[in-house]
Amino acid sequence: MKPEFDDYAGTYDSALNQGLSLSGEPKEYFAHQRVRWLAARLSDLGATSSQVLDYGCGTGGSSLELLEQLHARTVLGVDASRDSLDVARTTHPDPRLQFTTMSEREPSGEFEVAYCNGVFHHIEPGERLDALAYVHRSLSAGGYFSLWENNPWNPGTRLVMRRIPFDRDAKLLSPPYARELLTRAGFEVMRTDFLFLFPRVLSALRPLEARLARLPAGAQYMVLCRKGH
Repeated sequence: MKPEFDDYAGTYDSALNQGLSLSGEPKEYFAHQRVRWLAARLSDLGATSSQVLDYGCGTGGSSLELLEQLHARTVLGVDASRDSLDVARTTHPDPRLQFTTMSEREPSGEFEVAYCNGVFHHIEPGERLDALAYVHRSLSAGGYFSLWENNPWNPGTRLVMRRIPFDRDAKLLSPPYARELLTRAGFEVMRTDFLFLFPRVLSALRPLEARLARLPAGAQYMVLCRKGH
């Protein structure tokens, strides 16, 4: 079967920005801030991130952020959509960025960090543990996994998703469900943070977001977890 996102490979950015326009920010703003937050948390932990996996990389925007902000030596982006990967390779020709399908890359435990944004709400519930098993096998012992998902408790999130063609029928994951799923997959859950509380019109309040990150109010949340030794 043709992957769903092959149909959106050429229009993904414009479709996403159509929904995100309600926030006053483009998709690049959110990609940058997600990875910036992750980089700070990894720094707090003294974690290394020379080899990074971008699971469900799409057209590769986050892969470039991971390369630059985590000071990675290499980033591998994997996705089910070959058309999206073709766009990623064309848009991001840096040799330190590699892109391939999940089926073409057998996990071998070489990555210190794995990152995933907004993918699991597109995976059928019965297939989510298999997807997490792929990430788990890809990580080295003690490696970190940063799972970002859209917060179903934020009404703005639902409004934005209704405006994006490929998000309208998505099955959102609540934070407790995401943590339970990660635990079942063998990860040690370390923290949950909520970001993107203030739209651009309230950007003067954004310095407060770090102090409010534990409140379940932001448009997205990150569950940071670790593979056991």
